[in-house]
Amino acid sequence: METQRKSSGDDCGGERGLLHTWKGYSCSITPERLLLPRPVLQVALGTRHGVLLVEGGQVYSFGDLPWKQSQVPELAKPTLESALSGQRVVAVAAGSFHSGAVTEDGGVHMWGDNGAGQCGLSSLSSVPNPTPVALVDSDTSPPQTVPVLELACGQQHTLALSVQREVWAWGSGCQLGLNVSVFPVWKPQKVEHLAGRYVLQVACGASHSLALVRCLGPLDVHRPPVDKCGQCNQLLYTMTDKEDHVIISDSHYCPLGVELTEDEGRLEAPALTQGLKTSPSEPVLPSQTSTLANNSDPSHPQDLEKGDSSLANGALPASDSDPSAESADGGGAVAGVKNSPYPDEQAVKDYLKKLSDNTQAEQTAKAGGLHALLPSTGRETSSTLNSLVASCASAVGERVASTYEALSLKKMMNFYLPSGASRSAGITGAVPGVGDNTTERVRQEDSMQAKKSSSTGDIREEEAEGLRRRLSLPGLLSQGRYAVHLLSSSYTLLLSPRLLRKAGRPRMRAVALTPLGGAVPEAQEVLPTLQTEVWSWGHGEHGQLGHGDNLARLQPLCIKSLNNKEVVRVAAGAHHSLALTAQSQVFSWGSNSSGQLGHMESPSTVPRLAKMSEGIRVWDVSAGERHTLLLADGDCIQPIIYYSGQQVKEGTEENHAKETGQQEEEEEGEQRVGGYTQQPVLLPFCMHLGYVSSVFAGGRRCVALSDRNVMGFIASLHELASAERKFYCKLCNIKTQIIRPLLELESLSSALGQVTFGLLQTLAGRFSLMCHLTGQHAASLTSNLRRGRDVKSLLILDHADIFLDSYHEYCIALGNFQVMGGFQALTKPSLDFFGKSPELLQRLAECSEENPAMADLLVALFCLPTRHLHEYGRLLLKLATCFEVSSSDYQRLQDSCSKFEALVLQLKRKRKEAEYTFHFWKSFPGKMTLNGVFVRRQDSLRKPHRRLICESSNKALTLQNAGRFSVNWFILFNDALVHAQFSTHHVFPLATLWVEPIPEENTGLYGLKVITPEETFTLLACSPMEKAKWLRSINQAVDQALNGAGQDTASVSSGTGQKLEPPISRTASYTFYKDGRLKEATYEGRWLAGKPNGRGVLKWPDGRIYTGEFKNGLEDGFGEFVAPNKTLNKNDHYQGHWKDGKMHGLGTYRYASGEVYDGSFQDGMRHGHGMLRSGKLNTSSPSVFIGQWLQDKKTGYGVFDDITKGEKYMGMWQDHLRQGTGVVVTQFGLYYEGVFKDNKMMGTGILLSEDDTTYEGEFSDDWTLNGKGVLTMANGDYLEGSFGGEWGSGLKVTGSYFKPHLFDTDKEKTHAVKLGRLCVCAEDKWQAVFDECWSQLGCEALGQGENSKAWENIAVALTTSRRHIEHSPELLSRTHSKTLESLEVIPQHEGPITMERYDSIRLYLIKACDTPLHPLGRLVETLVAVYRMTYVGVGANRRLLPQAVNEIKSYLYRIFQIVRFLFQDLPEEGGVIPEPTTNVQDETEPGSTDAQLDSPKPSRVVSSSALLLPVLLPRLYPPLFTLYALDKEKEDDVYWECVLRLNKQPDLALLAFLGVQQKFWPVSIPVSMPAPGEKQQVLSSTKDACFATAVETLQQISTTFTPSDKLQVIKLTFEEITQEVQSLLKQDFLWSMDDLFPVFLYVVLRARIRNLGSEVSLIEDLMDPCVQHGEHGIMFTTLKACYYQIQHEKIH
Repeated sequence: METQRKSSGDDCGGERGLLHTWKGYSCSITPERLLLPRPVLQVALGTRHGVLLVEGGQVYSFGDLPWKQSQVPELAKPTLESALSGQRVVAVAAGSFHSGAVTEDGGVHMWGDNGAGQCGLSSLSSVPNPTPVALVDSDTSPPQTVPVLELACGQQHTLALSVQREVWAWGSGCQLGLNVSVFPVWKPQKVEHLAGRYVLQVACGASHSLALVRCLGPLDVHRPPVDKCGQCNQLLYTMTDKEDHVIISDSHYCPLGVELTEDEGRLEAPALTQGLKTSPSEPVLPSQTSTLANNSDPSHPQDLEKGDSSLANGALPASDSDPSAESADGGGAVAGVKNSPYPDEQAVKDYLKKLSDNTQAEQTAKAGGLHALLPSTGRETSSTLNSLVASCASAVGERVASTYEALSLKKMMNFYLPSGASRSAGITGAVPGVGDNTTERVRQEDSMQAKKSSSTGDIREEEAEGLRRRLSLPGLLSQGRYAVHLLSSSYTLLLSPRLLRKAGRPRMRAVALTPLGGAVPEAQEVLPTLQTEVWSWGHGEHGQLGHGDNLARLQPLCIKSLNNKEVVRVAAGAHHSLALTAQSQVFSWGSNSSGQLGHMESPSTVPRLAKMSEGIRVWDVSAGERHTLLLADGDCIQPIIYYSGQQVKEGTEENHAKETGQQEEEEEGEQRVGGYTQQPVLLPFCMHLGYVSSVFAGGRRCVALSDRNVMGFIASLHELASAERKFYCKLCNIKTQIIRPLLELESLSSALGQVTFGLLQTLAGRFSLMCHLTGQHAASLTSNLRRGRDVKSLLILDHADIFLDSYHEYCIALGNFQVMGGFQALTKPSLDFFGKSPELLQRLAECSEENPAMADLLVALFCLPTRHLHEYGRLLLKLATCFEVSSSDYQRLQDSCSKFEALVLQLKRKRKEAEYTFHFWKSFPGKMTLNGVFVRRQDSLRKPHRRLICESSNKALTLQNAGRFSVNWFILFNDALVHAQFSTHHVFPLATLWVEPIPEENTGLYGLKVITPEETFTLLACSPMEKAKWLRSINQAVDQALNGAGQDTASVSSGTGQKLEPPISRTASYTFYKDGRLKEATYEGRWLAGKPNGRGVLKWPDGRIYTGEFKNGLEDGFGEFVAPNKTLNKNDHYQGHWKDGKMHGLGTYRYASGEVYDGSFQDGMRHGHGMLRSGKLNTSSPSVFIGQWLQDKKTGYGVFDDITKGEKYMGMWQDHLRQGTGVVVTQFGLYYEGVFKDNKMMGTGILLSEDDTTYEGEFSDDWTLNGKGVLTMANGDYLEGSFGGEWGSGLKVTGSYFKPHLFDTDKEKTHAVKLGRLCVCAEDKWQAVFDECWSQLGCEALGQGENSKAWENIAVALTTSRRHIEHSPELLSRTHSKTLESLEVIPQHEGPITMERYDSIRLYLIKACDTPLHPLGRLVETLVAVYRMTYVGVGANRRLLPQAVNEIKSYLYRIFQIVRFLFQDLPEEGGVIPEPTTNVQDETEPGSTDAQLDSPKPSRVVSSSALLLPVLLPRLYPPLFTLYALDKEKEDDVYWECVLRLNKQPDLALLAFLGVQQKFWPVSIPVSMPAPGEKQQVLSSTKDACFATAVETLQQISTTFTPSDKLQVIKLTFEEITQEVQSLLKQDFLWSMDDLFPVFLYVVLRARIRNLGSEVSLIEDLMDPCVQHGEHGIMFTTLKACYYQIQHEKIH
């Protein structure tokens, strides 16, 4: 079988693009065939010539071509335009006597007559050959050439549509639409009036222009409403109070000639067509007001007096002296609109004449009115207008109210369908759209704002039926809804609200059938738009502009009456215009001298429908000089051609050559000769032409392009397009004739009930969307027939999902409506409305039965669209058979076909489910004779989306252990299992339902165990078959409910029969109903077998929320909890660990009061170590407590920092009170240590003040002395006796005064106060912190536990923490996560400890202490926090130094216990690890000054300080060193003063002063930048040069932290000194202390270490005991001696 080739390029020339031409319409005509070497793609016809575009992009001209130098006789066959060779032309156009072509790259070529500049080339009267014309956009810099899509040519002008969808014009006449006064315009210019709009197509008549424009979308309309015109700064609304009425006007006219944007307004003054057409974009005012003032500026009263003769149509005086004169344009404009003191007719005529003389055509300003503001956008109605109305209310009283009422009514009119607003009442936005005049009205734009396009005429057309619509006057609204008044020669609309109320049909209500948001989903981008407007401009003497008058327009103006008509194509004859709609209707207007409009109605200045027989659908139109050609679908697939217009007799041709001016006068005569059609006539020969793809008319000629039907491909394409057009018209009819009238019934919502009515609205909305999609698709298929005719551009293949989704959604809505008994409920309203004779319904539903029931008819009608899916499948398959099976096109067609067939099956199944469910509900009350109960129950169980799967009314399933007389009935829906009993029922959602079969072996019962979150019960089936059936059904239903399909499908793809087991672990939502902690709480998250398990969120109705981990139904793991605090109106917030539903473990609790607790919890209470911060620094009582808690109370050791008082307490607590021993320091330097009772200093204590005054004795309250004691002064004097009173405010003393140094000096010793006896000893501090660490390792108490279990716990803690952090990676740096990974490997922790293992342990500890996720790291982090908390700020008190040092030692001891528990083979403190002997020479052992030959066996002493200080001390160093500095302050000051003085000496003088032996004095020293061996002499003035390296080394003591590091620095300093001396003496040398000390003293002085005393004390306190007597020890002693020496140095 031969392949049907896709591109006509491969076809032989004889099968595609065949050209037939003829003139007139008599029966005797036979078209002539023009033979060309290639298929013709496009034809353009001028008055006496034509241009052809053939495949390959070549262009031929034929006919009369006077501009060619060599005149060819007219009958000559087409000649190739060789000037275009080498260019690939994609479009051609012909004007009366000139032609144009567009090339592939968007370039324009023009040729022919150029007398009026229509070829865009200056200084040539005619252009013989195609010549390039550039469109240059001068607005850009640098100016750029604009590429063009298509051209249109008139008699004296040319229009181009650019790729940016802007219109450019050149030539002569007002039909250019340019703001110019000088013609011709040689250079193409942009038509600014259409700038910013998306133009779809342009067409040119002899002297007028048309543009098809896409309506503005929602993105274009969200600017705020404006009060003033952006161009001329005038008010957009004005209000004028006349004697008996108020005139509100928004008909602002901007003299600059720029129309205001869409949303700047939507309220226009009604300018009435001669057919009394009014547009809903105009406010309707009460009868006293004859019109809205057009001259909206009250400061020009003379204009108002002028009679408000509303100007027609926006034709305006170009240079009118009065800027406030405005145009009111509407659906068409009038001869004049009068106001009460009517001016005489002459005045009106004069005014109109003045206007048309100066036509500066302008469209009315659309000022932001009610129209722009629909409920669906949520915007307020126009504030400007509201305030205007309100401001005049006092003055005008009653009248304004009625005006406003009318405006509101007007608003309702706008909410009527054309504007696509959502109904404000009822279920907003759910009302889906049904369009006007069999026109789909789903408007994406309109749901956002009513288009300026809507017209009340549309409403009338929406309601009337076809025939009556065509006969009635265009503006007259049927049903007497408006009262229309005719006054002498001018038409005025008089509308009173009362009249309106009487006239309106009471049972109807305006409905906007547009779905919420109005959006047609992504189809919008892919499919052609149907939301269009037609704009026209130019000469209008024949009414060819369609505005209802014969005036010219200088600038484009929207033809209101064609808005919402879904125009998809426009065409222009010489003096008439055509618009083709998506519903295959043709509107025509303009000159009808030869019947070319296809109807005989008048006036022909507004668009009217051409008269076509019923069932003829037009899909291509073209217009010639006085005739119209229509290409349509008839009864068969092959297209048919209609002709409308003048008969062309042979012999009249010559007349044609006469000048255009004469033609006008001779028209009458010519018509007499030829005769013309009254309505379009069928051309009988069209059936012989084959499959016509497009028609062209021009001059008097007609052309048709046709294809031969090779392999049935062309026929199949035509059939597909024809079927889609037919289907679209059908859907539109159903919508306008059935759905909309029903939805408009006032009584409908009460008849159906709120829920069903909402479902009907949803259904109508989905219907609308589908209808709109079909219309778009039909338009797309039609344009494919016109140009491409290939498979590639079939949208239904690439975008099948758009169609499938649309039908799927529709069927869901249909099923939901059906299940709720919607069609039965709709029966009565339908019978009332359509009468007892449902012929219309029967015809539309294609129902052939005799007397069908109304409900069945409605079902058939609404199911009709789904039948079309099968049609898609059939036609795609038919197309596929035209291709070879192996081709890709065959594959694509086949795939799409199977998608549609699959959907057909799925939807059939859905429909069956819906019917099954509906019948179940219908017979529901009768089940089990429980009538009364079940009726009530049905309401709560019957849900639109719910479908029945199976039920146990046949007693197939019973409840185990049920009472003898109890009734148990189980109903399985697609979303729940219902257990109904005699008076109650319970619904178990399927998402949280688990079912498992009970093995039958032992019981002989066929049981199923059902688990739900709050109940577990057993169901018994009557047979193994029933058991299997129910198990399978429940499991399938659960599985689908979990997969989200539960809403729309109830059974798995039929016939698979596989046994589905839904997952036991799943994600679902559930609300608890039983009493208890979770009553009415909703849980959403992971489940396992009926219990929340895994991550989830639990919300209580009172506002409490838990988010986090669950285990076995309870909060367990890490989670966040929020609880509202009603009194403070803020939330408590907890974040941390849980266990068994209670806070347990570490967490942070932020109280609503502002307090924050950070620490351990147990059983929901604060327990263990924690920190409580109260208040911020600027609040009333900021304080911080850190310490131990016991069952929510401070108990045990803790530190309390009272920031307000500036006091810090460190000591024991009980039940929130200070109780036991403790220390208090204050910011004023007071220090107290002693006993506390009931939160007070009570009992024995010691109090020291800053100046060392000391009291030791009894206390009764804070800082209050009471009882025996001793008060010692700073100088040693003391008082002994009884004391009373508060410290610092005068003490009462009874006792003796002693001055010790007068007597025995021993007394002094007895009174030196020993601190530290009455404070908590270091081992008792922070026990809770260590206990927590032990418990994390799995030990109940110190060291009681298994080593292996501890390592397991560490590994678990690390992995869970890592997993927790992976959810929020920002918490971790990369190095940190690497550390974590390395820690997860458990190090070798058993076996003998060698040096190597010791080092690996040391490294492991350093890493472990680096991350708080490791128990040891957590411990260290907490200790650092508590240490800083204790000794920073007020705690930096020198008297605390001993306690601070002891605390560190106790940390070391206690952490070392944990380390030894983990590494059990580690020797205890002071134990020895043997070192491998190979290292003897490399490392000098501690304990021997030199490596002697008989040295003992090398070894390393294990100590907690060596192992742990490097980890701990750097973190604690700042607070500790501060204490040392405070303690040594006096000594350090003396030392520093001495250092500063001595350092003023030069090197040699200082060496001499210190008594350094001269042999150690350097004679020369290396130069700082030496050449090899270069030395510099040490002079008497040299300073800071001797022993410089040793000095530098010693200075590093301040940059190290641990004593061992500091000792290492001292050792290195000694080595440096030795090295320097050795190089000086050129021999080995052994120091004696006498020699060494002065040299070292020199180095210490020169090193200038500020806090040397503190450094010395720190080393002394914390150095490892095992090095005290070794080499390090001796060197340290030397340094210490230097420090004391310097302090006591006397300078001679």
